[in-house]
Amino acid sequence: MERRTALPGSRLVIVTGGRSGIGAAIARRLAREGHRVAIGCRRPEDAAPLLAAIAGEGGEALALKLDVAREASVASFFAEAEARLGPLHALVNNAGITGPLGAFRDLDPAWMRRVAEVNLIGTMLCAQAALRRFAAADGEGRSIVNISSVAAQTGSPGEYVHYAAGKAAVEAFTLGLAREVAAQGIRVNAVAPGTVNTGIHALAGDPGRPARIAPRVPMGRVGEPEEIAEAVAWLISGAASYATGAVLRVTGGL
Repeated sequence: MERRTALPGSRLVIVTGGRSGIGAAIARRLAREGHRVAIGCRRPEDAAPLLAAIAGEGGEALALKLDVAREASVASFFAEAEARLGPLHALVNNAGITGPLGAFRDLDPAWMRRVAEVNLIGTMLCAQAALRRFAAADGEGRSIVNISSVAAQTGSPGEYVHYAAGKAAVEAFTLGLAREVAAQGIRVNAVAPGTVNTGIHALAGDPGRPARIAPRVPMGRVGEPEEIAEAVAWLISGAASYATGAVLRVTGGL
């Protein structure tokens, strides 16, 4: 496969789980800033509307098949993304699932395992792949942003404590890895959104959740995906050059 040389100022950013919701907003925001964006998702054909929107805004992006919980899929995805869009500059670990809402005692262990595989192991596998590629092509400003959740602090009792536990682990991983690679000039941070107006709630079987949560948020509303994307864009940018090991909570005060 022919390798493309990135244009000056245009660098590859990988966004996992970037087909919809927060991931799609992140992809569009970074593409508008001039980054080349590789979107990882289970069904790349479903990303066609997002790719068209990015192209319409003058950006460059592609969607490739990715299952973050499978090492072979991660390796293939990263290799193809770099072959088509140039050396990796940053990774946004956004892929995540909640499983069904409800009491933990009733949770099917299969869901427990799958959520852990995607949200925690998937984050680690992709971070590992990114670090190996950073080492192979030295560059300035390389970084990883992991998407956590306010659930890591609230615990989400009665909803998805297994998800909350995994996100707390993502935050611990963020801190430890940040300290491990800081001397290499690589920054690792996290963004922890509060409740955000996306389709993930319907997938979990509770489409009315944002409206129910909004009165509990000090700002009186849930967040929008674009507001989370702005936080991610800042952490990737040179403006955040001294930020590493940080967890930026974007929760409306929740």
